[in-house]
Amino acid sequence: MDILITGGAGFVGSSLARSFKRKDPTARVTAFDNLRRRGSETNVEAFKREGIEFVHGDIRVPSDLEDLKGSFDVLVEASAEPSVHAGMDGSPAYVLSTNLGGTLNCLEFARRRIDRLVFLSTSRVYSIATLRGIALEEKTTRFDAAARQEIPGVSPSGISESFPTHLPRSFYGAAKLASEMAIQEYAAAYGLKAVINRCGVIAGPGQFGKVDQGVFTLWVANHHFGKPLRYTGFGGKGKQVRDLLHPEDLFALLESQLASSKALTGEAFNVGGGAEVSASLLEFTGLCREATGRSVDIPGDPATAAVDVPWYVSDNARVRETFGWSPRRGVADIVRDILGWIRGNEEGLRRLFA
Repeated sequence: MDILITGGAGFVGSSLARSFKRKDPTARVTAFDNLRRRGSETNVEAFKREGIEFVHGDIRVPSDLEDLKGSFDVLVEASAEPSVHAGMDGSPAYVLSTNLGGTLNCLEFARRRIDRLVFLSTSRVYSIATLRGIALEEKTTRFDAAARQEIPGVSPSGISESFPTHLPRSFYGAAKLASEMAIQEYAAAYGLKAVINRCGVIAGPGQFGKVDQGVFTLWVANHHFGKPLRYTGFGGKGKQVRDLLHPEDLFALLESQLASSKALTGEAFNVGGGAEVSASLLEFTGLCREATGRSVDIPGDPATAAVDVPWYVSDNARVRETFGWSPRRGVADIVRDILGWIRGNEEGLRRLFA
């Protein structure tokens, strides 16, 4: 099998590249990346040892894609400017040209040279004002969705695919939603075999987390290295909740999707750990303290960013039912695997995290 992964040196892309190669050592796995993201360059040397081909290129430049050799059985479109804050305090040009313009270039490439497309979208396609309008109950360590809701597509099980997308949702989310629409048009017009996965928070080893993206990995790293953290927004108590998904669980889903004709119609699926694999930052702090044996200073700042939301959990019922898939790794497993990666690469990671 010939597999092309755009954004292939990033956290998710590199994790998937390694999983595909481990699963089938005879597969030709090509990681295509512009190396803009901090830490992505560290994967290039490792790829050589692992038999993964690396191509330095940018999806915003059509000729970079055209220079790739041959056709591919699968394109995993994992490239993105991943921060929901992108463009909010300046020009949105880069996030729009990458997350929408780059997708359009990938679609033109896929139309002629790709058999199957997996597009990694985001839960951020859902409207921010509507997400903030969800009825919540404040509990001791977290916010939870109330049993009674006026907004469609939300329940204590999470946000389903029917949740509203028609109001503003950030430049990042808008570019991803527009990309989804373009993929569906290519599927209808040209018979492109594609699936869209609206991923929640993906967290695990290999992520160079920052405050604006990858905060759960940053949380583990700062506990390990003894650096302070801060609860921000919604009262500064750390009660905001996200569900988490380990990259190996994402790979297991992709395997099921690529083997199933049900996946290749251009439909979108909410993909995440669900209510069972969710945590507030306050709860996650407890797991970090337990795993590292270390506490760090975490003051609270009640100021809330315009794009932040207090509660997001993926209702993954539809993707579970369609593909017979479910996440196998819990929040504590994710903490353990991140910490193991940090401890195993401490000197190299110290300059990035500490």
